[in-house]
Amino acid sequence: MQYTIRNVPDTVDSALRRAAQTQGKSLNEVAIEALARGAGLTGETLRQRDLGDIAGTWHDDPAFDEAIAAQDSIDAEMWP
Repeated sequence: MQYTIRNVPDTVDSALRRAAQTQGKSLNEVAIEALARGAGLTGETLRQRDLGDIAGTWHDDPAFDEAIAAQDSIDAEMWP
């Protein structure tokens, strides 16, 4: 099967070309591997984290609030 892919972002093009260069592969090979990974066909498990395990666990901390408030103050000597 042959594909023509248009409007490839510069960042994607650069990353694919860099990977091809460092791996000693053709751009075509690297692009097909990337498509296969993206389609979930390689058997690789991608580690993803949604932070669900820590959501809702914040506890009020007065010391933290003081530290943040200190960052919001303006030092008049530095800004005459």
